[in-house]
Amino acid sequence: MLIVSWGSAAVIIFQAATSLGASNNQITSWFTILALLSGLASMALSWRYRVPIYIAWSTPGAALIALTSGVPLNEALGAAMFAGLLALLLGLSGLFAWMVKHIPANIAAAMLAGILINFGMGIFTSMQTDAVMVLLMLLVYLTSKLFVPRYSLVLMLLVGAAYAYVSGSLHFELLHWQWPSLEWVTPVFHWQTLLSLGVPLFLITLSTQNIPGVAVLHSHGYRPPVSPIMASTGLLTMVFAPFGAFMLNLAAISAAICMGEDVDSDPKQRYKAMLVNGVMNFGVVLLGGMVVMLFGALPKALLLTLAGIAILGTLMGNLVTAVADADTREAALLTLLAAASGIQLWGISSAFWGLLIGMAVYHLNRYAANRLQA
Repeated sequence: MLIVSWGSAAVIIFQAATSLGASNNQITSWFTILALLSGLASMALSWRYRVPIYIAWSTPGAALIALTSGVPLNEALGAAMFAGLLALLLGLSGLFAWMVKHIPANIAAAMLAGILINFGMGIFTSMQTDAVMVLLMLLVYLTSKLFVPRYSLVLMLLVGAAYAYVSGSLHFELLHWQWPSLEWVTPVFHWQTLLSLGVPLFLITLSTQNIPGVAVLHSHGYRPPVSPIMASTGLLTMVFAPFGAFMLNLAAISAAICMGEDVDSDPKQRYKAMLVNGVMNFGVVLLGGMVVMLFGALPKALLLTLAGIAILGTLMGNLVTAVADADTREAALLTLLAAASGIQLWGISSAFWGLLIGMAVYHLNRYAANRLQA
């Protein structure tokens, strides 16, 4: 579970922090605080409710941040605190069900697909820098998916790093031991950034992480109180965002790994897997500085390829969801195109405009479909 969760997210988190102009010490702080809070929160909530509850970070949220241009680091962390506040209020008010009902699943999926598609294209744009390495990584990924799909990303990273070493593009001089550390960045609250980054960050995390996370729990027969969990993740994000905890949430796919019979034949004992996972996350805390140094030593083309391939599964799933409803496919398509366009109107990013346009066209499509049926 630890390999799956960090293997697909670490490079995107690194790119998110880098895109905001974060220093190496600040990026180390991001990895340190995310691993620390994930371990502690997962252990505490799992012990409290005797249910395997995995609290992690929003990988789609990190992708959104990475593709948000022109936003200073302090404003982005202010937007993250605002997103945490919205999650806290949602948990405390009990409006979770209302939000689920009023955010069409296909529109949320189309918005996320529009964001992630730029990462996917990075696989091919990076070929201009080193086509041989990218093609080799892609071949290893596709081949390993047939035999050891769980480790395909790790194998691809190892092969890419080996090629970079042989070709002389792996910068060993940048590798040195660095203790984990936390660095405070004073957040700045700007209304345009709150709308263009904070609101989409909250909505993406809600629709792609928290809601599926609840569904995974329910599908395995676990029914913990959802509101306190949502409020907890929102509060932790608000308090620790200045250190780099850009968005914490209830995990879905990674959490499902510890809920099957192979963990324990007794479902009531499976929460203990989260206690073990929490301890292992403390190991990531100790390696936080080295993780940053490693990504800094790797060539950019390798990182772009790794990030693009890491989100392929999520991108495919959201594309399928976006076009599932024939009556509102037009709304989903317009949402995807607007979110992927990168437009900045009045300082507000394309993700927000995609959601706004998509919601309006969605209800127009629904109205037209109902009139035809009548």
